[in-house]
Parts: sequence; structure tokens; C-alpha cells
Amino acid sequence: MTDKITLDVSRRTLLAAGVAGVSTLAIPTVLRAQDRSIKVGVYGGYFKDSFDNHIFPEFTNSTGIAVESIAEPTGEAWLVQLEQAARAGAAPADLSMMSQVAMLKGQSTDLWAPLDMSRIADADKLLPQFVNSYPDGKVAGVGAVAWYITLVSNTDVYPEAPESWAFMWDPSNKDKLGLLALVSNSFLLEVTAKTFFGGTEILDTDEGILQVMEKLAELKPNVQLWYRDEAQFEQALKSGEIPMGQYYHDVTGLAAADGFPVRSTFPKEGGILDSGCWALSRASDKSDEAHEFINFMTQPSMQALMSRKVGTAPTVRRDTLDLTDAEFASVSSDIAPVVPRYDLYTTKSDWLNQKWTELIVG
Repeated sequence: MTDKITLDVSRRTLLAAGVAGVSTLAIPTVLRAQDRSIKVGVYGGYFKDSFDNHIFPEFTNSTGIAVESIAEPTGEAWLVQLEQAARAGAAPADLSMMSQVAMLKGQSTDLWAPLDMSRIADADKLLPQFVNSYPDGKVAGVGAVAWYITLVSNTDVYPEAPESWAFMWDPSNKDKLGLLALVSNSFLLEVTAKTFFGGTEILDTDEGILQVMEKLAELKPNVQLWYRDEAQFEQALKSGEIPMGQYYHDVTGLAAADGFPVRSTFPKEGGILDSGCWALSRASDKSDEAHEFINFMTQPSMQALMSRKVGTAPTVRRDTLDLTDAEFASVSSDIAPVVPRYDLYTTKSDWLNQKWTELIVG
């Protein structure tokens, strides 16, 4: 999972101002709605604060169902907890926000209770990549939040915005790039495949993957930092020390709005679209509440509110939203995205990590 939550100081600082005032208002809402409730697992830190303050109260006010939010541990620890609990017939959370890789791994043990899409009024407005299905077609999860990783640059160093991911390979960029360090969170295999090989189908075979890695390895002289600590890259991007790389579109926009010389560009091949799903534990006895929750969160009005308040990209079609062009551009793009091949990170994880270390970051 792209651990988006550990990232930026600017967003958390932005929130801190509002948190103290809002928390006191939340308590009566929970007490008032105690007859019906649901436990919801969300990515910790920034996401949880934003949902607690801006999103969950809307649901409770509308439905009378109280939300008990739970901060999920990062990585796959939460998936393991949910699976162990389900085997004992318990659910630490009824619904959880899960990464796409965790969704696939949970499918393999039938962890997710199938969802009844006839109970989601705006299901027809969801973009197809945000419906996660079992092999038999039953729906395992529905898009909760999405975000973009784009080509970012320091405007002092690069007065002109780059047009393509291919520009990262340009010899003039020696020692200038900061890229995410893991094969499973950088999605650089997919970027390279779409940019130079016409799409991600080449990644269907081991031979194809190695061919793409060979092309990606040509980028190595241009990489100054393979980063795990997102704040470290953000600071270096702002200062111009590492003037180009891949980073989160919305966070870069916030930094630009704060006056830093940075920009986020959606290359012609598209930004990388990553996302999390709402998934219902098979051990939960709150199926009705869960369907009401997903139904509520899938409304275009709520997707627009999340874009404005949380900075996430909407999971429904743009023509259903009341976002202005500027609001939409701050979180998303009309350019067809680079969609990660999550299947590879479940079926070939060890081999990919080994080859990645050997050929790319080693």
C-alpha cells in the first residue's frame, strides 16, 4: 500500500487549527445516535482526522448511525488482524478502508462479505476501476478514496513544465530525481510500460517485466534519492536540492499554494491513480449499516465534499459532480490514468522485490 498517511507536515498543520474546535462537537453526535452504530477502520493520521472532522458527522447527522473510527496500522498488519479476528468470528472494524493489494489478498481467504450493489443508489456513477470484484463477479469492495502520484518539479529549476514521464530519462536530469523506493508503491513499472511499451500488458509475463526493468534501469544515473520518507523528498523538492520526481498531486498543490516554487504535472501518459476500498468483514453483523454507509459515501455530493475537505480524487464520474474546474484540477485529471497492476504485487511479490533490488535500487 502506498502509505500516503505518513506524509506531509503542511496538511497536518493545516488541520491542526481546526481539530480542537471540532472534537468537542463530535461527542453529542455519537451519544445521540447510540442506538445504531458502525466501526470503520481508516488510514491513520491525516485521513482519520479529516474523516472524523468533516465526513463522518455528515453521515451520522443524515442517518442517525454513529461512527466509531479506528486508526488502522500501516502496511498489511490490519489485514492480518482482520483475518485472525474473522476466524474467531469477531470484527475489530465492520468496514475498513483497504489498499488494492490488501483487497486481493483478503479475497483469497473470502474475508470480504459480498456487497449488494442494488443498495448503492449511485453505483452506476462509479468509475469502473473503483469496483473491486471477486473472480465470480460478486463485489468485494467499493472505492473509498483515490489520489494521484504525478511528475513534480521545482519551477525555479524547471521554468517549463515537462510533458511526459519520458523526460525523467533525459540525460540533462543527471542526479536530479527523487523517486519512491519500492516496486509496490512507486508503480514505476507501470509508468515505464505505458510510456515506452504502449501499455501495461507487457507486464503479463516475466520476460516482459524484465524488459521494462531494463528500460527503467537506464534512469538510475538521474536518481539522486530513492525515498521512503516522503517529508524528506518534499523538503528537497521545495528547496530545489532534488528538483524533480514523483509525489502526491494534492500535497504538491498545497505546497505551491503556500508559495513554494513547485508544480505538479499530469504527463500525457497520465498520473498514477492509487486508491483504497471500503470492504466489509465477513464477521461483521452490521451489513445493513455498512450498505447505508457506502451508499452515503458514494453520493456525488459526498465525493465532492471529500475532494474539498480531504483532498482525495472522486471515485464517481466527473459529470456527476459540482466541483469547479479549479477544484477538480486540484485533486484529479481528465487524462486517462496509469492504473497500477495490483495483481503483480500479490502473485509475484518476492520475485519482483528481488529483481527490483538487483536491477533498480541496488
